[in-house]
Amino acid sequence: MNGKVAIVTGVGQGIGFEIVRQFVKGGVRVLLNDRDEALARKAAERLNGEFGDGASQRCVAFAGDASDVAVIRRMVDEAVRVFGRLDIAVANAGLTVFGDFLSYRPEMLEQVMQLNLAGSFFLAQAAAAQMRAQGDGGSILFMSSVTGHQAHKGLVAYGMTKAALEMLARGLVIELSPYRITVNAVAPGATMTERTAEDAGYEKTWSELTPMGRPARPEDIAQAVTFLVSPEARHITGQTLVIDGGWTAISPGPS
Repeated sequence: MNGKVAIVTGVGQGIGFEIVRQFVKGGVRVLLNDRDEALARKAAERLNGEFGDGASQRCVAFAGDASDVAVIRRMVDEAVRVFGRLDIAVANAGLTVFGDFLSYRPEMLEQVMQLNLAGSFFLAQAAAAQMRAQGDGGSILFMSSVTGHQAHKGLVAYGMTKAALEMLARGLVIELSPYRITVNAVAPGATMTERTAEDAGYEKTWSELTPMGRPARPEDIAQAVTFLVSPEARHITGQTLVIDGGWTAISPGPS
């Protein structure tokens, strides 16, 4: 992985931040994106401070809406301008909008679809075009969810987009394999992040429901992502890796 260049979206905190951390730890240079400019800048500064050698930046922040196609294309252009190439793209940015199916509004669905699905689709498109031009392959990864495998109350729209991302990974095999570009997805289960930690009962509930006895930590997801975009996984494509401590094997829901 040393010397590779990556784009990762939605990295201000949680799983996205840890993905970038694992990448940088392994020698990858990263253009990290978050809609919140302050979060993006803080994440880049923190990682440059942790892993930088003082001579060059390992991370560059790029603030912007990862559902906007124009922003996505500028992201790819900036990664190439700063680092000279692009080898990896991780579409981690996503939006969770809970809502009862019978009262779910069109604007809610449009918002979820635009970021989770269209944003991932067009990041893959822009990244793949750059990788094809370079001529030496690359890796694209989508962030799915266990809700794309098992129904979860209030998350019909969200789960629909996540299931679609897994089909997108499979569909792109026929489109991108001729250019030696792998496309995979990971589907995290319950994960302890800054956001889920705000729910006082989250860790206890999911520790009881998860066969392995605890929800995932961001590094559990990030280490799997790192493997799937690495040279060690160069013959794996079109696949989804579920990382849920066994939850989907038995699928008990929260009461």
